[in-house]
Amino acid sequence: MKKIKYLILALGLLFVMNGSIAQNPEFSKLKKGLPKKDATDQTNNFYDNEHTFLLQHSGKVEVKGEIANPGTFDLSKLPLHSVIVKEALPDKEGNSFVGAYRYDGYSLYDILNEYVLAKKNAKAFRPIIDLYVEVENDKGDKVRISWGELYYPVHLHEIIIATKVMQIVPSKTKEYWPLPKESKLIIASDLLTCRNISNPAKITIKSLEKDFVVNKGMKPLWSDKLVLKINGNKAGEFVSLPKGLTELSYPNIFYGRGKGIHGVTPFKGAALKEFIKKHISLTADNLRTGMITIAGIDGYRAAYTVSEIMNRNDQSEVLIIDKDNYEGAGRFSIYPACDFFSDRAIMAVSEIHIDLP
Repeated sequence: MKKIKYLILALGLLFVMNGSIAQNPEFSKLKKGLPKKDATDQTNNFYDNEHTFLLQHSGKVEVKGEIANPGTFDLSKLPLHSVIVKEALPDKEGNSFVGAYRYDGYSLYDILNEYVLAKKNAKAFRPIIDLYVEVENDKGDKVRISWGELYYPVHLHEIIIATKVMQIVPSKTKEYWPLPKESKLIIASDLLTCRNISNPAKITIKSLEKDFVVNKGMKPLWSDKLVLKINGNKAGEFVSLPKGLTELSYPNIFYGRGKGIHGVTPFKGAALKEFIKKHISLTADNLRTGMITIAGIDGYRAAYTVSEIMNRNDQSEVLIIDKDNYEGAGRFSIYPACDFFSDRAIMAVSEIHIDLP
C-alpha cells in the first residue's frame, strides 16, 4: 500500500514539473487555497457546491494609455472578488447558452485605482466621464468598457479578471457546463457575454476622440433638436421622442460626485436602447467595441459603451427624457439608472453619436 502511495506522489510531482497541472483544470482543483466543495449542502450558499478550478494566467497585466505612470501590474497584491454569471453568446439562429458560473478574480476598479490620469483633452474638457478603456488579450481580441462602468456604477467590482471558476450546476439535471481553461475578463452586468474574452493581458486608457465646443454655465441651457449620427453620418433629427416608446418611471436619489444631493423625484422617460435599437445590430463585434457618445449643447459629454446601453441583464436602463426634465435640463436629457452618481446625466442633449466597428 505504501509503495502505491509513493508512486502516486511521484506521478503528481512529475505533472507539476512539466506544467500539466497548470493546463488541466481537473488537476488544478487540488491546488492549495481553493474553496472546498460543499457537497452536502451544509450552508445556504448555492455558489460553493462544486469544485473551484484555477484558470491559467500570468498574474500580471500591462496598463498604458492616457496615464502618467504606465507599467505592468502584479495582480497578486489585490483582494479577490466573486461574481456570478450566466454566459450566452449571439449566433445565427439566436442566442446560445454557454453555462452558469461563479468567477473569482481581480477587479478592474482595483487594478486601475492608483494610475494617474493624463487625459489628452484635459485642457478642453476636465471631467473624466469621457474616458473608456480597451482590454486586449494575447490573440488581439479587444473589448471596450466605459469609465462610468468601472467607477460610477451602483454595484462596484463586477468587472474582473477571473483566475478561478466554479460551475453552478442545476440540482436536478446535474448538467455540468464546459470549463474554461484560461483566465477571463468578466463583465457581470452583460446579458450576452461577448465581452468576456479569455486571457486579458493589456489595458489601455483612452478619451473620446471627438471635439465639442464647451460653453460652461450656458443660460438658458436648451437645445431645440437632437441629432443622431452613426459612424459620423447623420441618421436622424428629433424635436421629440417618437411615439410608441414605452414610458418608464424610475424613483431615484439624484446625487452628484461634486454637488451631492440634487433631489429625490422620479425620472420619467424611455429606455435609450429602445430609441436607438433600429440602428444597432447586437452582433458580437458591436457589443465588444461599439461606443456611444452623448453630448449636451454646452459641450458636456459622456462616453457609454453599446453593451452597457443595449445589453444589460439588470434592467437598470439609461433613460432618454423629453418632458418633465429635471433642473431645467432642456428639451432632451439623459438619466443613467445604472450609475451611483449623476455625473453622466446629460442636460440639453443635442447630439448622440453611435460608433460601430
